Amino acid sequence: EGFMEYKIREMTVTEYPLLNEFLYEAIFIPDGIKPPPKNIIASPELQIYVDRFGASKADFALVAEVKEKIVGAVWVRIMHDYGHIDDETPSLAISLYKEYRGQGIGTNMMKEMLSLLKTHGYKRVSLSVQKANYAAKIYRKIGFDIIRENKEEWIMLWQEDRH
Repeated sequence: EGFMEYKIREMTVTEYPLLNEFLYEAIFIPDGIKPPPKNIIASPELQIYVDRFGASKADFALVAEVKEKIVGAVWVRIMHDYGHIDDETPSLAISLYKEYRGQGIGTNMMKEMLSLLKTHGYKRVSLSVQKANYAAKIYRKIGFDIIRENKEEWIMLWQEDRH
């Protein structure tokens, strides 16, 4: 398997609209389940991830690029999503097109985001993940701990002083 060359960089303002597309890609769909319609991202509980992105001080986004094509994004903001901890802790969303998964790109995007947040003084980041999602293992490896759960999902927290 050949190594894929890619670069990770900050997302530009003109690219923020792509977050809608990556938000859709980020929806975890278990095997054998029909994907939801594209317009599901218009729902209020999903719009909080992308609506007027860049307007708040904790809005940060990075992209992964392969041959000039954006293939993944990781972004954070302080929002009252399912993984919300408190008003100082950004929630993280990450999304990578299927054919680019399993090559360490997502892991590196996450690590870059964590170091970006550190430089901006954020010491904690939270996320929610379906227990069936393969990415949950990756989050644990990077140092996210499970702090809450329900039947389907884990809420995970990364804290700087633990690492």
